Amino acid sequence: MIIDRLFKEVEDKGMVCIGLDSKLEYIPEELKSKYQDTGEIVFQYNKLIIDSTHDIAAVYKPQIAFYEAYGLQGLTAYKRTLEYVRHAGSLSIGDVKRGDISSTAEMYGKAHFEGDFEADFITLNPYMGFDSITPYLPYLESGKKGLFVLLRTSNPGARDIEYLEADGKRIYLHVGDKLAEMAKDYIGKCGYSSLGAVVGGTHTDEAIEIRERYQDVFFLIPGYGAQGATGKDARLYLKDGNGGVVNSSRGIITAYAKHSDGWERFEDYIRQAVLDMREDIGFEG
Repeated sequence: MIIDRLFKEVEDKGMVCIGLDSKLEYIPEELKSKYQDTGEIVFQYNKLIIDSTHDIAAVYKPQIAFYEAYGLQGLTAYKRTLEYVRHAGSLSIGDVKRGDISSTAEMYGKAHFEGDFEADFITLNPYMGFDSITPYLPYLESGKKGLFVLLRTSNPGARDIEYLEADGKRIYLHVGDKLAEMAKDYIGKCGYSSLGAVVGGTHTDEAIEIRERYQDVFFLIPGYGAQGATGKDARLYLKDGNGGVVNSSRGIITAYAKHSDGWERFEDYIRQAVLDMREDIGFEG
């Protein structure tokens, strides 16, 4: 199953998920000057990042909004990036956060698990109800694809809805309990399910409870670095250094910009940022 492969990637390479939130403003001028096409610029930037980190990063997560913003050229870069991740022998998470009625969800599944935008995992928003998730489940049954469903997010606004109480417990726990029940049908040999959850690393008060409550659920953990979560915070959501991947975007993909020779040593600085993050979280491989 795909979750077994991700578990092994974390075991061998560490728990870093590189978020490819590739804005033109983040890209070195030296690279932008080489190409006229926006899509080509973005793809070549991503390619350099992937080439310098694929042996030390567990998975790559392009956030589709950063590509949609550049129209057809941007979406071409998104497609080519996913293909290149596959070519490099790595795994991808298409961060698309879809959440819609079942007939629409069926077509989203076709687009992001079969079509030009095919990824190994995608992210979903469950707040229209769990019937918005069921159309994706046949892909999990095949063993070849996986999901990360929003459980409790890292943004301050998480408290607006996710922390409200109903029937004596917070909304995010209602979501998590239902996901954990669904996840039991897709458990891999590693003990985790291909139906995972997005759990923001910036809220640490509930971390131990969430990890213990959802033993079989693999976590995608955003919030590290620029959003404020530390390696110590992220470790709370892991189990023996696995059971989740920790995402960093700007902290890695703009690491070169802190140095006067950033372009000349672009790949070195990007790679070092991943190594530093792995060490901060506690990877011992």
